[in-house]
Amino acid sequence: MDTLTIRPVGDADLPLLDAALRALSDDLGDIHLAGITALRAAGCGPCPAFHALLALRGSDVLGAVMFSPVFSTSRGMAGLHVSDLWVSSTTRGAGLGRRLLAAAGARGRAHWGAGYLRLDVYDSSPDAQRFYDTLGLAPITGQQTLALSGAGFDRLTGEA
Repeated sequence: MDTLTIRPVGDADLPLLDAALRALSDDLGDIHLAGITALRAAGCGPCPAFHALLALRGSDVLGAVMFSPVFSTSRGMAGLHVSDLWVSSTTRGAGLGRRLLAAAGARGRAHWGAGYLRLDVYDSSPDAQRFYDTLGLAPITGQQTLALSGAGFDRLTGEA
């Protein structure tokens, strides 16, 4: 039986990462606009916008995590923002989600001195919320996630 490995995503792995992220979008009932071209543009090159790890057993992708560096002046340290975490339905409950988050945290600590992790969880994902609760993640009192995209972002950056 092949052992489970967790390793960084390279350019040749982008189709595997894309498949995992598409499965996550399907699981959430979410739209999925990022294909291999977008992943390559954002994740490869001298200043990647994200890092990603794959959990593999042989050639089977069992999980994936995508994360990015962040810095908090109130914490006085760098951290990582986990934007995506997916574990295959056949593997859920076996501890792989925790292993992927731990590997992402260790990589963030090694590469940019990360000392904390943050993420967003959908209100419509109570199973995910329970999982994060068991790890000790908690809502940040007095904060909410805000976003600006599309025409608003274009106007802000002077591209409109």
